[in-house]
Amino acid sequence: MNDTFTIDDLQNIWQKVSILHSGQTYGGQHKDEKIEYINHIGSVVFEIMNASRNTPDFNTELAVKCAFLHDTIEDTNLSIEDLEKEYGTQVKEGVLALTKNTTLEKEHQMTDSLNRIKAQPKEVWAVKMADRICNLYTPPYYWKQMKKEKYLEEAKIIYEHLKDGNGYLAKRLAEKIELYQYK
Repeated sequence: MNDTFTIDDLQNIWQKVSILHSGQTYGGQHKDEKIEYINHIGSVVFEIMNASRNTPDFNTELAVKCAFLHDTIEDTNLSIEDLEKEYGTQVKEGVLALTKNTTLEKEHQMTDSLNRIKAQPKEVWAVKMADRICNLYTPPYYWKQMKKEKYLEEAKIIYEHLKDGNGYLAKRLAEKIELYQYK
């Protein structure tokens, strides 16, 4: 990380997203299992931090901030204006690219998001790959086979569109796609 991004900055942003996502959960692999949503946020940040150690010329500060904040516009009451005021225009643009445009029909949302992501720095591409890597660990117990297959197909589309953005994460995503096919 660069010299201006400190452990205090990490702690502050972690506390911010912990509060923003407070009370949000998602289903685990076992019936009635609930996992705190902040676990997902942390997992994406861990992927990015590990990728930063394995990627030359990587803006870790931008990637980590976008990883922490990637679901805030979609899933919390944080406004776009407050996001920009607190974290700057570049982070705001990255987070917006990572946010689905729900005014579009569902079948167009992924393509639209990937096109917007590709207009961003490669670190934003990395966050999208890290997000899908984390989402491919184990599907929630209540997902039907058709939902798992659709999610896997989306993962392959993400891989194809973004694989040139970060070789390390592309390899991780390809491995997770391969393993997911057998779950």
